[in-house]
Amino acid sequence: MSNKVSIILPNKKFIADLYYWLFEDEVQESAKWNGTYYARPTTELTKEKYMNKPLNIEYVYQGIPKSMYIIHEGQFLGTLHANWVSEETNWMEIGIVIFNPEYWSGGYGTSAFQQWVDYIFNHSDLHRIGISTWSGNVRMMKLAEKVGMIEEARIRDARIVDGQYYDAIKMGMLRSEWEDKKR
Repeated sequence: MSNKVSIILPNKKFIADLYYWLFEDEVQESAKWNGTYYARPTTELTKEKYMNKPLNIEYVYQGIPKSMYIIHEGQFLGTLHANWVSEETNWMEIGIVIFNPEYWSGGYGTSAFQQWVDYIFNHSDLHRIGISTWSGNVRMMKLAEKVGMIEEARIRDARIVDGQYYDAIKMGMLRSEWEDKKR
């Protein structure tokens, strides 16, 4: 698969874009899919203060940032995230948000997510990575499957979206499976 996008460390160049998609975009289409059962992010900061706050890049593991930006031809498309599920068992979960729907279903997310999976396994000794989503987010489940994850758990009627129950979905990949896929 060719890299349609670049993944980069967060930087000031794209802070205004991130602020727009998080707080100013009136449609918030990506929010309808990205953990819709959680509260939307809010900020007390004005755009100017948000853009001028120090940029602290957090690392969840040595060499693995908590987030990365997705860039296509100099344009900010979205973010990638990583967080611990269990440090004791070397297990992280990762996620992706492509904010602009014009870039959905065009391979941009697949390119970014595969790079993120590769980056994490190449820069760590993690045993497994995975995702959590809900059964209505079919695109996320297909994306996880494309990069080699398998469905590992389905918790029935555990998420409510727009007043309707959906299953909570867990998908994952072991390091050994990633290594086999790379051969």
